[in-house]
Amino acid sequence: MASHDNKQRYRLAWTAALVAVAAVGLGVAAHAGMPIGNRNVPQPAKVVELNRYLGTWYEFGRYENLFEKNCDAVTAQYSLLDDGKIRVVNSCRRDGGKGETKVSEGKAIVQPDSGNAKLKLSFFGPFYFGDYWVLDHADDYNWAIAGEPSGKYLWILTREAVPSAELAAQLQSRAIELGYDASLIRLTRH
Repeated sequence: MASHDNKQRYRLAWTAALVAVAAVGLGVAAHAGMPIGNRNVPQPAKVVELNRYLGTWYEFGRYENLFEKNCDAVTAQYSLLDDGKIRVVNSCRRDGGKGETKVSEGKAIVQPDSGNAKLKLSFFGPFYFGDYWVLDHADDYNWAIAGEPSGKYLWILTREAVPSAELAAQLQSRAIELGYDASLIRLTRH
């Protein structure tokens, strides 16, 4: 009986490993076809005070990606969990922000020695694959610019759904200063 249980555990572990490898492979394949908008992604400019970064963010603009394709009215909500991880709830609406709301929930862990500016994300169970770097933020945390090391992803976030024209121009300029190709930025409608 114990031998049968061990074989069954082995098969389950092997199956889980194959599923994980397949998921990573699909992610890499999808990621490979995306344009690189920044070939020299800088290290984060500032330390992030997690308690000030938590809360609701509105996406002002982004590099288009498969998981947000045709999404508008995009928000991200960050909250601290009892185990020290960060709960991440992303939502968006398709059809120009008028369609059905799509919600993705995941977790993030802060990378050691990063000043809380580098996170690893997971939306698919216990595996933390995705990089999320807070590259810069306002001193009062009313805006943030996030990316990751490949230069294929960019998110420009604000605390208000529709920032002032002055702030909008400032954010686009700051993204360019960080090395991002402004022609790839897709502005988000709210």
